[in-house]
Amino acid sequence: MTVLQWSSRKRTSLRSAFPVLDLPLQPIQRHVYEANLRNSYFCSVFVRHSELSEKVRKGGGENAVARHTQRNKKLLVRDRLCLLLDDQDFLELSPFAGLGLPYGDIPSAGCLTGIGRINGLWCVFIANDATVKGGTAYPITVKKQLRAQQIAIQNRLPCVYLVDSGGAFLPLQSEIFPDKNQGGRTFYNEAIMSALKIPQVAVVCGSCTAGGAYVPTMAEEAVMVHRIGTIFLGGPPLVKAATGEEVSPEQLGGATLHAEVSGCVDHFASEEKEAYDYTRNIISTLNFELPEEDEEGEEPLHPSEELLGLAPQSYCYSLDVKMVVSRLVDGSRFQEFKARYGDTLVTGFAKVHGHLLGIVASNGELSYQAALKGSHFVQLCDQRDIPLLFLQNTVPTPTPTLTASQAELNSNRLKAHGSMMSAVACAAVPKVTVVIGGCHGAESYMMCGRSFDPNFLFLWPNARVSLMAPGPAGSVLPPDADVEDQKLNRRLKEESSAFFSSGRLWDDGVILPQDTRKVLKVSLDIIKQQQYQKSTKKLQTTLLRM
Repeated sequence: MTVLQWSSRKRTSLRSAFPVLDLPLQPIQRHVYEANLRNSYFCSVFVRHSELSEKVRKGGGENAVARHTQRNKKLLVRDRLCLLLDDQDFLELSPFAGLGLPYGDIPSAGCLTGIGRINGLWCVFIANDATVKGGTAYPITVKKQLRAQQIAIQNRLPCVYLVDSGGAFLPLQSEIFPDKNQGGRTFYNEAIMSALKIPQVAVVCGSCTAGGAYVPTMAEEAVMVHRIGTIFLGGPPLVKAATGEEVSPEQLGGATLHAEVSGCVDHFASEEKEAYDYTRNIISTLNFELPEEDEEGEEPLHPSEELLGLAPQSYCYSLDVKMVVSRLVDGSRFQEFKARYGDTLVTGFAKVHGHLLGIVASNGELSYQAALKGSHFVQLCDQRDIPLLFLQNTVPTPTPTLTASQAELNSNRLKAHGSMMSAVACAAVPKVTVVIGGCHGAESYMMCGRSFDPNFLFLWPNARVSLMAPGPAGSVLPPDADVEDQKLNRRLKEESSAFFSSGRLWDDGVILPQDTRKVLKVSLDIIKQQQYQKSTKKLQTTLLRM
């Protein structure tokens, strides 16, 4: 066989014969499972998930939708995505962002972000929703856009901007404009992405005013829709105030002007549908060579719906995390690593829809031995270039230091924890984190919480995210501080909910437990795509537009 013939053969992964984790529910576990299930179905967390999902889909409300579609003759943002993407099966990011904030509810933070396929290629999209406050950018809007750009950079994903925004919300300008990770960072990221050869395309399908006008002019290619798209630094009212001259939006910054005179856009679209056809054709010019679709992995032995009963209601109701693992991985097959050592942390190898993964799963208090084991396993996966999946459920346990032996034990654990933090932070492999229970204190860092920069981080609706967990927090207060204890625990309970967290963009979305395997598949497909881009080796300066 010649070298050419060999290289043309389809590559396959090494065969595995991982042991099967057959962990059906036992009668002794039934009461815990049913308590968790009642919590999942009937308690506020899952009801709240349904309510917020419905609220987000309504955007800015009936009046705003009517004004957007009837008076302004524009498509709704989700209808735009239907025309742009191959199908509606996309991974939406942080849909609950912007809810419950001090300055009011901003559904979906005023923009939809996510990852979907265009001509078979996974692309990040950032799409303003002009039915929400006219597309005005609030601080949470900027934060959500920057997170989407960060995902595009980290995973080398092409980025498509659907621009329909009236610019920044001026009363909150001090929280939007001046700092490093505020408004200007959007344009900095655009320049850096272009230098990294990450393609960017902008579609101007509405207002594109003030600082937002730089989004299409810094993208590699820009499409603009006639009559509804406008680009200018200052609109007609500002022109009249400054010069006394009256000018229409179309004359000042419409598609005809920018396509024929200024050259700020590259493609003139007479209607929105044509604009998305242009965009899909632009994406087809990108230099990617995608493989054939991989075969679907073997389904787990037990149905994913059982994860609803494994979502812990509290730390007193946690079942063995291997039961969760067995309902997520292909064929429930799991090759455990150091099974008899540090068993409050479960580590091992498995596949999810054919993707080989290293799994690090909380199974109790992260002891000295468990942290050492975690450090070893994370470094092993980094050595072998195997992505990591963290299933996080940190246990809030007080660590009293009342004797010399306790002090020594705590010191050793502290050193081991620091070692695991370093291993997780320095591992140069993709990481996905799913918070299936608690996310508290330093243990959340060791399990790749948000500050440790995972590629994706998702929460189950029952998850809790806070520095200290409600309940044990009272141990840090004086013995007679009952009132303060109650206030602190009440506040922690409110501020630690998954929806409080997601409203502030501390995660990439709240997902239902039974959808976790599907979300992991999409996340891993997205992460893997960057190896199929062919034009990454040549050094490139930033793109210069005319």
